[in-house]
Amino acid sequence: MARAEQHSTIPHAPDRPAPDATPNRWRVIVGAGVGNALEWYDWTVYAIFAPFFASQFFHEDNPASALLSTLAVFAVGFLMRPLGGLFFGWLADRRGRRSAMVTAMIITAVGSLLIGVSPTYPAVGVLASVLLVLARLGQGFGLGGEIGGSHVYLAEMAPRRRRGLWCSSMYIAITCGVLAATLLAAVLTTALGKQAMTAWGWRLPFLLGAVLGFYAIFLRRGLQETDAYVKDKQDTARTSVLRGVWSNRRAAWKVVGLTIGGTVAYYTWSVSATSYAINAKGIDAQQALWAGVAANLVFIAALPLWGALSDRWGRKPNLFLFPIALGALTFPLTGLIQDSAWQLAVSMSVALFVLGSVTSIAPAFNAELFPTRVRATGFAFPYSLAVAVFGGTAPYLQTFLASHGLGYLFTLYSIALLAISFLTAFTVKETKGIELE
Repeated sequence: MARAEQHSTIPHAPDRPAPDATPNRWRVIVGAGVGNALEWYDWTVYAIFAPFFASQFFHEDNPASALLSTLAVFAVGFLMRPLGGLFFGWLADRRGRRSAMVTAMIITAVGSLLIGVSPTYPAVGVLASVLLVLARLGQGFGLGGEIGGSHVYLAEMAPRRRRGLWCSSMYIAITCGVLAATLLAAVLTTALGKQAMTAWGWRLPFLLGAVLGFYAIFLRRGLQETDAYVKDKQDTARTSVLRGVWSNRRAAWKVVGLTIGGTVAYYTWSVSATSYAINAKGIDAQQALWAGVAANLVFIAALPLWGALSDRWGRKPNLFLFPIALGALTFPLTGLIQDSAWQLAVSMSVALFVLGSVTSIAPAFNAELFPTRVRATGFAFPYSLAVAVFGGTAPYLQTFLASHGLGYLFTLYSIALLAISFLTAFTVKETKGIELE
């Protein structure tokens, strides 16, 4: 699709297309999305396979304690996301979006490889736990970098009148990663059984993620830089990134407010719902995982619909609709999940369909809040901070409260965060169709 909306008067290097050239849409979408798919595949594999490998990294005398420790490490990985967002945001704003995307992918692939080959607690004791923590810190750092690199890259490469649709592909890629992890878990548990999965089968998805990650590195190296970044780099004086973010601090706080409701909903319904159903509700593991596959297919179908609608009616209707609808449905959907996989499938499908209204536009809308010279840092740091504090702790908090018969408190907590996102939506201006220059 021609980028007729974005014109540039700067000279172009021989290996860059002219400003009015047609970008290879699928090359851009796949190149930006493949890293997110693989990084979220790695991330979700950890959450889903935690019940199988918890005893391999922590003392197995108390299975419940080992699982909670494993989920705590899941949350620890999120602590690195704000640092990753800050570092890779700076790298993307100073060295280019492509450099940030490639470097982030390298770090995440190495983290996945380390988990896949790590020795177990019975073999090396606490060293196994330490290696797991280090790998998760690295993955969290790299995933924080994806926001400043690939999300901004896709937003800047998209035609401004179809930016919502193009950027919805980012969460399609993310969900494909989640779906691949869930599908692989369903296949492996069916083929190998619980004993083999606990003994060695859990290593397979991490090793596969590492192999695919190194392939994605070479794919991203072939992408061109965005016109918005190149133009800004040549036409403006370079100022401190942190100073630039500070001058846009109101936009940064809006990113936080709009993110917290959606991130807890995403990790609750897309990432940890199957693990919660298996451990807290006693649903058969195989059936729960297949229910997760079905629900994520619904999510994938909903994303381009919501993205295209935002290009037609604006971003703000999506921002208002999501917290109202999901806030009203949270208690009924949570209560529906009892002891059957079909209940889990229905609840997840409805929640993820509604969630698609906000996740589809997040890369576009958050990028539209900031000027080019600080767009990656301004978007990535507050977004990663909100996800780390609220999203990263969601699986642990949900499991902990459910284990003490207080699951309703987590539901109330989720609704309160949705209310904050709803109120924040009143403070933002409509950004549909603006130029990212």
